[in-house]
Amino acid sequence: MDTPDGSDQTTKDTALKRLFSSMLCLLALLSLMTPARAQQELVSDPEVYEKAFFQKQCKVAEFGPDYISRIDINNDGLMDAVTNRGALTCDGHKSTTCNDDGCPYNFYVQVKEGGYLLIATATIYGYDFIQRFGNMVFVLKMHPRYCERTDSAPCEMTVRVRGTAFVTLSRK
Repeated sequence: MDTPDGSDQTTKDTALKRLFSSMLCLLALLSLMTPARAQQELVSDPEVYEKAFFQKQCKVAEFGPDYISRIDINNDGLMDAVTNRGALTCDGHKSTTCNDDGCPYNFYVQVKEGGYLLIATATIYGYDFIQRFGNMVFVLKMHPRYCERTDSAPCEMTVRVRGTAFVTLSRK
C-alpha cells in the first residue's frame, strides 16, 4: 500500500535499481568468461591464400619470384612465410599497394597444430634476415619517421620474432 510520503514507491524503485545493477554486473562477468570470437583463423598456406585473394581482385594477377619467402622467422624449427606485395602485378600495374613508406609485407608463423597465423603486416622498404647472437633476426628498412628522424636515410629496426610477437631489439 502506498503511503502519502511515497516511501513504498521509493523502496520499490531502489530494489529495481539494485536488481538492474546486479544483472548488468552478471552480464559483464559472463562476457569476460566467453572466449573471444574475434580470434584469428589459421591459414593452410599463405601463398595459396594470398594468391587466391589477388586473383579475385585482379583480372590478371602476376607474382614475382620474391613474392613469398619461406624462412623460420621465430627460431622454432618450422618454416614460416613472408609475403611481399611489392612483387605483385595487378592488371598490368606493378606494386599498386606500395607508396613512399614502402610496400606491405605480411609475416606468417607456422604453428604446431597445423597451418599458419598472420602475426604482422608492415609497410617497409625491405628487410635483411640475419643471424645475431645465435638467433635469426630481421633488420627492417623503413621510412625514417619510424626512428623519429626527418632525414632521408632509411630507418633500420632490428626485431626478433618470439612465438607470435615482434620484439624490437634496436633502431637506428
